[in-house]
Amino acid sequence: MSTSEKRGPLQVARRARLLEALQRDGVLRISDLTDALGAAAVTIRRDIAQLAEEGLVKRVHGGVALPSAAVEEATEAGGGSIGMLVPSLDYYYPSVARGAEEAARELDMRIVLRGSSYDSADDLPPLSRLVEQGAAALIVTPRLDAPTSARTVEWLAELDIPVVLLERTASSGPHHEVLESVVTDHALGAAMAVRHLVSLGHSHVGAVLAENSPTTPHIRRGFQEAVIECGLTAIATELVPDARLPACAVALDAVLDRCHETGTTALLVHADAEAIALAQRCEERGLVVPGDLSVVAYDDEVAGLVSPALTAVRPPRRSIGRAAVRLVADRLADPDRPAHRVVISPSLTVRASTGRLSA
Repeated sequence: MSTSEKRGPLQVARRARLLEALQRDGVLRISDLTDALGAAAVTIRRDIAQLAEEGLVKRVHGGVALPSAAVEEATEAGGGSIGMLVPSLDYYYPSVARGAEEAARELDMRIVLRGSSYDSADDLPPLSRLVEQGAAALIVTPRLDAPTSARTVEWLAELDIPVVLLERTASSGPHHEVLESVVTDHALGAAMAVRHLVSLGHSHVGAVLAENSPTTPHIRRGFQEAVIECGLTAIATELVPDARLPACAVALDAVLDRCHETGTTALLVHADAEAIALAQRCEERGLVVPGDLSVVAYDDEVAGLVSPALTAVRPPRRSIGRAAVRLVADRLADPDRPAHRVVISPSLTVRASTGRLSA
């Protein structure tokens, strides 16, 4: 008995109407088909799966196309746009967005960029608007420590369009299925800084980390692991407020006092603004960088523009953006592939702020 003979008359009629709609429109979303065919989404997905097995349709993320339809047709169903939500439009993420825009242009798509905040109470409203405006995919840096974060992640996981997290990782559901993501290996970046200082003869090192940055836990972990691996003496990692706050100068003075007490000769400082502020405090206190204290900045947005120019770890911002768009394209081309988590290595640029330890 053939497969078609095993089906009930309603199934045959529904699938015939589905194929007719595809002949007319080329690409259709699941939501379009549930309305047009009067069937539940789970029923439509089952129909699509069986038709795909028979080679009659091509599954695309969130919908279905004729076998001849290319990825471009699938993206056109959502306007050819990728919605992108990042927590800052003036630091770190502009370069990420430029990389994403370059990759999207190569695919004849476009980035629709929206800014949120590190203090956002709820990322769901701007994300919902991007989807309502027809985004074919989302690239998102969500806040993961807000009371609404679990709801946002669950909503993202249930979307019928590709979703890629940027510099964040998350899972959803009872089996903790991961969402696709692209992240910098910040722990490796911290370890690279420590190994550079070790190569210059420093054995007493410290880390000064931004108080409220989501990157801080990863840098701390990489720093601590490298310190143990290299057998170093380290002061406890210090947390300091934002460099724009008056309390930061007080905290940095306490760090320098502690360095003097412990014989610490080198520091890894996250981020650039705090590293620059620390170098300035050294100058005001008569300390020479790198003669008295070597300094490595983490982020390298403006670290090379000051005097002395700061040795710095640089996250691969443009590459992060490009990789996120490529994940979107690959998901559109192959909706059934396993979730991919991409980790990209940062780089270290050696400048004038680190030097060999004096005998």
